[in-house]
Amino acid sequence: MNLIVVGLGYVGLPLVIAAAKKGFNVTGFDINESKISQLNKGLSYVPDVENVEIKNLIKSNRLRFTSNLKRVANNSIFVIAVPTPLNLERKPNLSMLESACQYIAEVINEGDLVINESTSFIGTVRKLIKPLIESKSGLRNLDFAVAPERIDPGNKKWFIGNTPRLISGLSDDAKNKTMVFYRHFCDEIYEVSTPEVAEAAKLFENTFRQVNIALVNELAQIAHKLNFSTHETIMAAATKPFGFMPFYPSIGVGGHCIPVDPTYLSYSAETVGIDARFIKLANQVNSAMPKIISERIKSNFNGSIAGKRIQIAGISYKSDISDLRESPALELIGELKNLGAEVIWHDPFVDEYKGQHSVELSSEIDLGLIVTPHSQIDFSIWKKASVRVLDLSANSINFGWPKFI
Repeated sequence: MNLIVVGLGYVGLPLVIAAAKKGFNVTGFDINESKISQLNKGLSYVPDVENVEIKNLIKSNRLRFTSNLKRVANNSIFVIAVPTPLNLERKPNLSMLESACQYIAEVINEGDLVINESTSFIGTVRKLIKPLIESKSGLRNLDFAVAPERIDPGNKKWFIGNTPRLISGLSDDAKNKTMVFYRHFCDEIYEVSTPEVAEAAKLFENTFRQVNIALVNELAQIAHKLNFSTHETIMAAATKPFGFMPFYPSIGVGGHCIPVDPTYLSYSAETVGIDARFIKLANQVNSAMPKIISERIKSNFNGSIAGKRIQIAGISYKSDISDLRESPALELIGELKNLGAEVIWHDPFVDEYKGQHSVELSSEIDLGLIVTPHSQIDFSIWKKASVRVLDLSANSINFGWPKFI
């Protein structure tokens, strides 16, 4: 069976590796020619995929990468794994998903199966993917299904093989074919009644996190004004053995899922005339945190950080990966600069951002900020030099300084 994966990012690349290892004839397609060139040299840019895996699978002739998708004679499975970000107005941007459908429509054959892993609004498979591919291809004997991605980049405990997979299809045949496919490399398959249930579940998973992070960020603001410890309060509440799950305050939320998925859920609600006020409020609370924290930092310097040299430790959205998508650290940099601070940063996983490069941790600074504490970062230079440090990291780990949020 041929497998064509459209989109080779944090979702698509681990998928092509997993499927090729199980004997599928896999084509990885992406319009980014630089990315394709890198992959054909056996070089990975995803933390969950090793270079040697790519090289071995290419040598076995079970895996190839291309930016020029062509029709194949035998029946195929197409998996859509492209980004579905937000536009500048923080509204759903489906342009890459629509382009993926158009590419597939040019090469798909009768009887082929299309599976969407990309996160999108509720009804995407039924109302967008199926009509678009059918209209562009002129074919009607096609199967459509959904299996939302649940990738957590860099997570060594939960990965594509042992993370439960939700699946559903627009027909029983599509559902059954999809189940057979994922059973090759997923330990647990959970079948739901319709694609809309699977799509909604994916959006709700991360909306749940967004809302709870917003709640704890509001608690942090209350704690600041009333002069008690947010983190001690959370740890105290977590001693209750039922009915509570700890979340930690932060400067905001990053990555492709938590800042984005709730907006797709509220967008889905709007299409049927429902104003998802709770979700929108959570989005607003978390997106406001970089400005709130920068103002608190300014207050710690007697009302001004103009001319102060501030270094941020870690600017990617998550520890031990290079992903900058929606990283609140980038917003914090902008807010601190707007207040007149000179901002430098250190991140062993990010070399450059907007013309500025990572520099080693320095003792010649007025303030150090722990934002994304990668395991490779050694804070001893700050400790030995008695640098003033504020810990803004969203976890319960003690790095040697009290939590600031």
